[in-house]
Amino acid sequence: MLKRTFRTGLAIGLAVATAIAAAAITYERYDTKTLKRTIRRDAVLCGVNTGLPGFSIPDEKGNWTGFDVDFCRAVAAAIFDDPSKVTFVALDANDRFKELQSRKVDILSRNSTWSMARETNYDLYFPAVAYYDGAGFMIPASRNIDSALDLDGSKVCVQDGTTTKMHVADFFRTNNLKYEEVKEPKLDEVVKAYQSGRCNAISADVSQLYALRLNLGKSADHVILPDLISKEPLAPVVRQRDDDWMMIVKWTMYAMINAEELGITSKNIDQALKSTKPDVMRLVGTESNYGEQLGLPRDWAARIIRHVGNYGEIYERNVGSESKLGIPRGINQLWNAGGIQYAPPIR
Repeated sequence: MLKRTFRTGLAIGLAVATAIAAAAITYERYDTKTLKRTIRRDAVLCGVNTGLPGFSIPDEKGNWTGFDVDFCRAVAAAIFDDPSKVTFVALDANDRFKELQSRKVDILSRNSTWSMARETNYDLYFPAVAYYDGAGFMIPASRNIDSALDLDGSKVCVQDGTTTKMHVADFFRTNNLKYEEVKEPKLDEVVKAYQSGRCNAISADVSQLYALRLNLGKSADHVILPDLISKEPLAPVVRQRDDDWMMIVKWTMYAMINAEELGITSKNIDQALKSTKPDVMRLVGTESNYGEQLGLPRDWAARIIRHVGNYGEIYERNVGSESKLGIPRGINQLWNAGGIQYAPPIR
């Protein structure tokens, strides 16, 4: 009888231990309390590039600026009415998804391409496209090449752990061209290899190539070829099974796009709050309770626009006409202006 009782107790103990272990694993992978933790911490943890002009780069005092940086500030503005309540964590390309999974950051806002494999393999969500991009090539102007189809026999520098490696291989194989791959684990090492002449072409997302060219001396010495060899929808990233947080991140992006479409800017937000137009009223929170449905105040979108701006403002000051990069809007124009940026309506 005593042995039976002992065995029964042991079995129950093992079952409980197994359940606790399973719960711990589930919590590790599918934490659903990001918003609560963020509010308790009083800051959004944002994973960004280690240093990419126009997108995320710190100055000598550690102050971060850039397109991806502003998106995290927009999330903080929606939650706290204060865009400064963000802690930026610089992440390398090889570590970014693992660090998000381990909850080192709440959002990854770091020129990351949305792909099926990344969602399924890493249990992540890419809530909304922030920037439509594509892989391309930069070469020394002295090569006198104006098309990627003339790169036969080139030595191409790429960063390991990125989608670019595959796109370069696919491009050369599809077009029956030969090339030599020169891969490095970190972006600065890729650039050094290009500068030292170990390769005579460098491939990355075109937006990244514009940023890299700023640090290579005279822009005229380097040419970014017009060819796009892939689709690269760059998007913020969050963990799966945390739908409340995912909805906030997604609709922060859509609020900025809708604001630009409606002509609402950081300069005229006070006038917009007095508008009687239904679409404007729903966006800024003077009609209905869409913010509350996200777990945020009614004026969540107005906070974003006031503190950070609409999508066009963020684009132009960081990477567009008002920046050193001067990247044309192109397909990142709104859908009604010749581009493909399109946000579902807030209604």
